[in-house]
Amino acid sequence: MSVAVREERILIVGLGLIGGSLAAALRAGDSASEGRAGAGASSGKTGIVACDLDPDEIDQGIAMGLIDGGDVQLNRALLEGVTMVVLAVPVMAMRAVLEELAPLLDSASTRLVMTDVGSTKQTVVSDAMDVFGHLPPNLVLGHPIAGSEKSGVASSTPALFEGHKVILTPSGSTDTGAITRVRALWQATGAEVLEMDVSHHDQVLARTSHLPHFLAFSLVDTLARQDDRLDIFRYAAGGFRDFTRIAGSDPVMWRDVFMANQEALLGALADFEAGIARLRHAVEQRDGDAMLATLGRARHARHYFDSLLNQSSYQAEYKMQQHGKLRYRVSPGGEVQGRIRVPGDKSISHRSIMFGALAEGVTHISGFLEGEDSLATLQAFREMGVAIEGPDKGRVSVHGVGLYGLKAPLGPIYVGNSGTAMRLFAGLLAGQNFDSELTGDASLTARPMGRVADPLREMGAVIDTAGGGRPPLKIHGGAPLKGITYDMPMASAQVKSCLLFAGLYADGETRVREPAPTRDHTERMLNGFGYRVERDGDTCWLEGGGKLTASPIDVPSDISSATFFLVAAAITPGSDLLLEHVGVNPTRIGVINILQAMGADLRLLNEREVGGEPVADLHIRYAPLRGIDIPVDQVPLAIDEFPALFVAAANAEGVTRLRGAEELRVKESDRLQAMADGFEVLGVEHCLLDDGIDIVGYGEGLQDIGPRYGGGQVDSLGDHRIAMSFTIAALRASGEILIDDCANVATSFPDFIELARHVGMRLEQEVE
Repeated sequence: MSVAVREERILIVGLGLIGGSLAAALRAGDSASEGRAGAGASSGKTGIVACDLDPDEIDQGIAMGLIDGGDVQLNRALLEGVTMVVLAVPVMAMRAVLEELAPLLDSASTRLVMTDVGSTKQTVVSDAMDVFGHLPPNLVLGHPIAGSEKSGVASSTPALFEGHKVILTPSGSTDTGAITRVRALWQATGAEVLEMDVSHHDQVLARTSHLPHFLAFSLVDTLARQDDRLDIFRYAAGGFRDFTRIAGSDPVMWRDVFMANQEALLGALADFEAGIARLRHAVEQRDGDAMLATLGRARHARHYFDSLLNQSSYQAEYKMQQHGKLRYRVSPGGEVQGRIRVPGDKSISHRSIMFGALAEGVTHISGFLEGEDSLATLQAFREMGVAIEGPDKGRVSVHGVGLYGLKAPLGPIYVGNSGTAMRLFAGLLAGQNFDSELTGDASLTARPMGRVADPLREMGAVIDTAGGGRPPLKIHGGAPLKGITYDMPMASAQVKSCLLFAGLYADGETRVREPAPTRDHTERMLNGFGYRVERDGDTCWLEGGGKLTASPIDVPSDISSATFFLVAAAITPGSDLLLEHVGVNPTRIGVINILQAMGADLRLLNEREVGGEPVADLHIRYAPLRGIDIPVDQVPLAIDEFPALFVAAANAEGVTRLRGAEELRVKESDRLQAMADGFEVLGVEHCLLDDGIDIVGYGEGLQDIGPRYGGGQVDSLGDHRIAMSFTIAALRASGEILIDDCANVATSFPDFIELARHVGMRLEQEVE
């Protein structure tokens, strides 16, 4: 407990589980502080007294060493020297306590602050207004989200609040100093303190706490009154015990809570009853898709929302792995040997879920990338009513609802860190008859979305953005779309795909011309789903009003993920690596073309076509690299692979020059700047330009042996590709490389660490 409580004396009114545990936590904090101060130091121990109607509770609290004294009635003597009063009584008893307290306040300390622990707040506000005639500025309402089925001071524990949340609900007139002191009180118990307005608090708690308790009490009571109740409880499994555990809580307290938060609870109950009615109807009609949609949505939402609240990886939560803010520690040297298969292609995984949801019939997907971005897309369609089975070892089955079968989500659609998902969803949602909102993590919400919003508006879509054309995107449904001819000012597969998605819903023909070739997964997949897309040179087009028919999809391994291992093998003497089943779509093989131009010993084996996508095994062995001027026509074909290619350039003979790559500045980070900053730390000579970079490798005629640069600590800026690029750079470093903020690697490559170690890299991860 790192926060010190600077209250001279605290009065706890109501010495039950919550009040007693607060006293226990404060006492434990005092003991820890005394231990740190050492023998002979003056004691800063906070005095704690209590008021409780039950004298036995007072005696018990004194015997346990939790309080210094107490009384069964509020009085001036009890308030003497008190600087904080904590009202830990049931909410329905609050008015009586305030009425008893009010006439005593004229002789109380001028520093007195009052707070409470009630689980509903509007009732307490009303009581305070009635008693005092206004809401006192020194009254800071609070609610610790912690408890137990046990009650009474004997059940007190100093750890009750540790790691839990405490919600403060100050008003506009609440004294800021009082808020600071109440915040410090709860932080001293190890709690995380948040703020929320009163109304929102009561609505949220009605759904997350009061409704579950209501249901648990009702279920246990219903079963307990049945004739075969003994068998029901005797053979109850763990699920029943887990769900009904909270029915062992104090019934008087929960009666008071239900009465105090009546309106919000009844609203939550009405929503729940509507959901029960829908699920019951699906069971009655034996509607397996409807049941699966509800059950699957609930199961995965449980993992998904945990990840949002913990600000952690959805994939890590889903796999029940350790999560948190990660740092990579990569030892210099290592080798790159073996045979591996990297995860499925992220671009194709996104699109397979999207088109499968909009198709008629069931789409079976294998090789699906179970990374955070793809899982966010999958969850978004569940929230729009699509039944989805899986993922299970890369297998997913999507029960399509047709182009017009999506339902309005209950809230904003969160796409995590995925610019692909946000831009493609923008086109898809522009054609729906319901309003929607797209949002993402801090990195994504800083990225411009005008490149898709502007042409969609030309098609008739109504879209609002935040300042600078950034997310969130608010899309107003029901706007009729018309086909347009759009000349993209900058080559972008995401913009092209966004407009083709919108074109599915548009009247007439939607044509997109690209100034340079970009990945064509969208066009290939549309044709695979039976929706005709035409192409003539640099222009592709489709006619709105058709339909998609479900089709199986085998997602090839992601060439962007394979790139890190291709470069690792290309720069490490003695390497010999085979990467299996990699997608080699002609619009994605810029990295292969560039590495071969630099002299890499890279061959494509077992070339074949799977589900309309070309696939091959990639065999690469070490060979000395040479710097090149990267052809401009290869830039859009390797735009995501350049961070890793920059590492190859740092290990090549001579200078590698890149131009026409300004798009790298608006990715998950400014990738040109991020790589340049990292190279500065490692000692790699370079020259950064607005649209590219010059990277100086080793001198002409020198042998490619030994380390090429130093070690150091670099910041990935939360960008997965920057993190993985500096990881492979350590293979030729002279010292250890520490890489900060690596948790987002899970967005595209959940098994990166395991595969890196498997081929011979020396990589550890640490929670920062």
